[in-house]
Amino acid sequence: MARASVFMEVGSDGVAVITMSNPPVNALAPAVIAGVKAKYAEAMDRKDVKAIVLTGDGGKFSGGFDINVFAQVHKTGDVSVLPDVSVDLVVNTIEDGRKPSVAAIQGLALGGGLELTMGCHARVSTPGAQLGLPELTLGVIPGFGGTQRLPRLVGLSKAIDMMLMSKSIRAQEGKEYGLIDAVASSEKVLIVARQWALQIAERQKPWVRSLHRTDKLVSPLESRQILQAAKQRVKTTSPNMPQLLVCLDAIEEGIVFGGYAGVLKVPGVTDVGLKPRRISKVAIIGGGLMGSGIATAFIVNGIHVVLKEIDSSFLHRGLQSITANLEGLVKKGSLTLDKKNKALSILKGSLDYSDFKNADMVIEAVIEKVPLKQSIFNEIEKICPPHCILATNTSTIDLNIVGEKTNSQDRIVGAHFFSPAHVMPLLEIVRTNKTSAQVIVDLMTVSKIIRKVSVVVGNCTGFAVNRTFFPYGQAARLLVHLGVDLYRIDTVISSFGMPMGPFQLEDVAGYGVALAVKPIFSSTFKSRTFESDLLELMVESGRNGKANGKGYYIYQGGSKPKPDHSVQAIIDESRKRTNIMPNGKPISVSDQDIVEMIFFPVVNEACRVLDEGIVVQASDVDIASVLGMGFPKYRGGLVFWADTIGSSYIYSSLQKWADAYGGFFTPSKYLEDRAKKGLPLSLAGSSSEPARSRM
Repeated sequence: MARASVFMEVGSDGVAVITMSNPPVNALAPAVIAGVKAKYAEAMDRKDVKAIVLTGDGGKFSGGFDINVFAQVHKTGDVSVLPDVSVDLVVNTIEDGRKPSVAAIQGLALGGGLELTMGCHARVSTPGAQLGLPELTLGVIPGFGGTQRLPRLVGLSKAIDMMLMSKSIRAQEGKEYGLIDAVASSEKVLIVARQWALQIAERQKPWVRSLHRTDKLVSPLESRQILQAAKQRVKTTSPNMPQLLVCLDAIEEGIVFGGYAGVLKVPGVTDVGLKPRRISKVAIIGGGLMGSGIATAFIVNGIHVVLKEIDSSFLHRGLQSITANLEGLVKKGSLTLDKKNKALSILKGSLDYSDFKNADMVIEAVIEKVPLKQSIFNEIEKICPPHCILATNTSTIDLNIVGEKTNSQDRIVGAHFFSPAHVMPLLEIVRTNKTSAQVIVDLMTVSKIIRKVSVVVGNCTGFAVNRTFFPYGQAARLLVHLGVDLYRIDTVISSFGMPMGPFQLEDVAGYGVALAVKPIFSSTFKSRTFESDLLELMVESGRNGKANGKGYYIYQGGSKPKPDHSVQAIIDESRKRTNIMPNGKPISVSDQDIVEMIFFPVVNEACRVLDEGIVVQASDVDIASVLGMGFPKYRGGLVFWADTIGSSYIYSSLQKWADAYGGFFTPSKYLEDRAKKGLPLSLAGSSSEPARSRM
């Protein structure tokens, strides 16, 4: 019997052809998967390789994952024979690799074989090739990301049909649907694939990542209707095939939360064989807006909560807030009365730490004051059991500072929820150099239980989301101080697709948070912050945003906020103090200028976050920007949107503004490098230090 192998040939044109060989159908045995990854690593490192073509030997691409491996697992119970590099291969190595890949398909591409091709940036096929995802007939769902990519390439309805019915299609039909980019004869398929790969590398053809595609997706409402209809059909016609519903759930996860939500793995955490521990009781310190929201998220999903406050009045207020949250969910129809009562039955209030002795996790959600947080962690470390996870909901403070007075830094982690915590879908999991992988696995599992999408990030001031977006509000204030009308800025940014403009957002969030984090960002990110007294002047004038009904807007009852033009006197005073208008006159800008001057600094900071390895990959920033900051979904996420504009244009724009208005706009080294090489920002590249989110 021929031995499975993978070989590579590099042509004089700079294209590396990686060929899988495992007769008779090039099944993806673990050795083949590992071999493909090894050859990709070699191709990425070789300077003479510009692009890659992935193909199969013997007139076939691949018949999919080797089912003999499943048989071996069932027979022996040894799961170690399963490959642990499959998703990482398709996502990180192929799709997000720094050199383009094109699949040259002959004969068939089924199951994992088709999933490999969908990770490539284009697909060239012979006319009669069979394409399909038949895994459901074997009792499993597509496991290499097919549930996420196929809907983005052929549309949701067609993808569901192909998967549920285990239907294969021919290449010509695949081209009509968008799964195949070009059809060529068996004699020419490799030639066309090589040309296509080179044209992508030379930017003559688009560099398309399937997981980023949204153009074939319908509206969220229509998507849910299609999925619900499919689920109902499955329950009626195939009640004994639970894998069909699991498959539809996986598809829905990607439609709702983005394709990466369904396939992400964290190197060094989810790929080292750790099993999540059971979290049945969570203690929360602080019953304010954030603490009560976090508590709500846990109890509605069946996890017991102890809410601790400093006195009975604060505790009563916190418990009332949780009840109000639950009643709001009932009113919206997302929670029944029975489930509301059940949730309240597993909630307990406390004025001391006595109930922390058997907690599996503690989440601190008090105000952003370092000494207070340090004293809390120093105290709970002595009371909580050794296995208890010690989490903080801080949005900006370095976790090493929070935990520096404890002896439990391996179990200290950031659990950064977004307000309102029982509604917002993102959970930012922040790890330090000392946080154990077990703690991260446990928290990722908990996030699924409470229906959050988690993004694992490294430890720094502001972490990934708040750090990336801190220039957002600052850029808006800088424009105001250059003479641009505040309400015009909000209108333009809302029209761009954000839920509200930066100034209304500041009103809604309250000025306390902004004022608390202002000195933290100013001291950490010296020379690239914009300083003004506008917020202080607003507070001095008796304004605190929506909280007291007076901010940049007037808030009355349930009516729509109205611009408060009396704010102009405060703005004029702040402009006078900063004195940055060129020759004392307002600048003239278009609506496009406003969008770019506000979002390009955000992209610039995202580049620094990528360069420092604060996130595993660019898609983490995209997910976080949509789910955490309200960046418009249809634009595909912050970095994806930036890549549609181009690194060169963003770099030159920032450089122009830096020359005119100062260091706030100075382009990052990462952005400069990408611009000069004509590369997209999302491509993985060498970092200035090891990825903190991976350690």
